[in-house]
Amino acid sequence: MREGMNQNHLIVLAKNPVLGKVKTRLAATIGKEKAIKIYQELLRYTCDICSKVNGEKTVFYSDFIPKKDIWTAACFNQSLQKGTNLGERMQKAFATIFEKGTNKVVIIGTDCMEINTEIINEAFEKLTHHDIVLGPALDGGYYLLGMNKRHDTLFENINWSTETVLKETVSAIENQDLSFTFLPVLNDIDEEKDLP
Repeated sequence: MREGMNQNHLIVLAKNPVLGKVKTRLAATIGKEKAIKIYQELLRYTCDICSKVNGEKTVFYSDFIPKKDIWTAACFNQSLQKGTNLGERMQKAFATIFEKGTNKVVIIGTDCMEINTEIINEAFEKLTHHDIVLGPALDGGYYLLGMNKRHDTLFENINWSTETVLKETVSAIENQDLSFTFLPVLNDIDEEKDLP
């Protein structure tokens, strides 16, 4: 094992950019073509900021691993998401990475134009003194979750894609007596009103 290799590991949950399958709430008001263009821009932005993060990085695709795309093998490991809902997909992604012997794992999606490399690096730093780090989103969910040990209970009995996700996750953390801290509140792009 390379020295220091297993300190930080960033997981990116990405949807394959397929017309009609991404940003469906956005597409409902602006159309599928515009929605996929915006999504591709979000992917490019996320890839760019993640490539500068200190640590190993794995992109987990929703449907298939493309032969060639922006998440280059030189910078990112590539894997497939498993599970039926968002919670299961995150839980299984965390499990996969923790099994490699990593001790700080952070997960993000590809919906946030306000996140940057510094915020992600800060999340890893905060995991030195806290069990969990959360990046709250304005819509009541979170744009980032980090932990220094597997805690599968954080993905159970959560009403995914609702405005109570963050609150329910914090309850689950408190029930486990884990220490946690927050990053700045940022805006996810889910609907037309979220566009910058």
